[in-house]
Amino acid sequence: MRVKLLRKFIIFILLAITHHAVLAQNLYHRTLKLMGSRFDITVSALDSVAGNGYIDQAIEEITRIERMISSWDPNSQTSLINQNAGIKPIRVDKALFELVQRAIAISDLTNGAFDISYASMDKIWKFDGSMSMLPSAEAIESSIRNVGYQHIVLDQLQQTVFLEKPGMKIGFGAIGKGFAADQAKLLLSNNGVEAGIINASGDMSTWGKQPGGEDWKVAITNPYDKQKAYAVLPISEGAVVTSGNYEKYIEIEGKRYSHIIDPRTGYPARGILSVTVFASKAELADALSTAVFVMGVATGIDRINQLPGIECIVIDDQGKIHTSANIEISKI
Repeated sequence: MRVKLLRKFIIFILLAITHHAVLAQNLYHRTLKLMGSRFDITVSALDSVAGNGYIDQAIEEITRIERMISSWDPNSQTSLINQNAGIKPIRVDKALFELVQRAIAISDLTNGAFDISYASMDKIWKFDGSMSMLPSAEAIESSIRNVGYQHIVLDQLQQTVFLEKPGMKIGFGAIGKGFAADQAKLLLSNNGVEAGIINASGDMSTWGKQPGGEDWKVAITNPYDKQKAYAVLPISEGAVVTSGNYEKYIEIEGKRYSHIIDPRTGYPARGILSVTVFASKAELADALSTAVFVMGVATGIDRINQLPGIECIVIDDQGKIHTSANIEISKI
């Protein structure tokens, strides 16, 4: 009898300690500029020393990713690939090789609406208010002469990346921040952080729950007033990314042209104000949000509906809401 009572007492003490530890978790947050963009890093920890230590780890990981994929750093592996386009293959780290591999797979999946070789495009569109007329059809056609993910050659055995065309370039602007957010999340999760959210300028990767047991809340920006949310959705494990043209676009002859350009045609995407994609990883959601923007409402949502575990919300240029098959939203 005494042994049973002792066991019950020990179990009670362990449960109490565990309960206290859960309750003792607090959120620690930092906002800073990384990869040329705003990052908001939030983690759950027992105290400020641990919390700030975890945030420092996330920053170090994101900085490491930036050094690897940056096309602005002439010494990065990505820059070396671009510098040797049409010349020779470049051996790269496994992480970069696999990132390029996944990017090509998404290009196949979206019929080229997403394409990391978009970086090869001539910069003939300007979204700083200086454009008053469209570029010529000839200039637009010429601008994409070096674009085409089909010309990115991977050698699995040698772990090399080769761009077949001279002048060809790759860039990770439409996938890099999501990738960095995922990698920071993985690092922190493996190091014992129970919950957190990495927000890379709207590319959000989350895990766990808030200290009170509530899901994280993700706001869908109102494209007509970016200071307001159109809706707030709960998310506890996964990622959500929004692409929008409500901040960066031009209007010519009464028509709005997005800064998101179709890499297949050289023309800016039209007809959509914002796309929000929910997926298991921010990298995938990042790429698909761009692709849906380019593909358009009908084709984009149809493609998302064919992908298990992925959902999207699209707001068209008339303010109408379109959603994939298995998502419901309530306005706030």
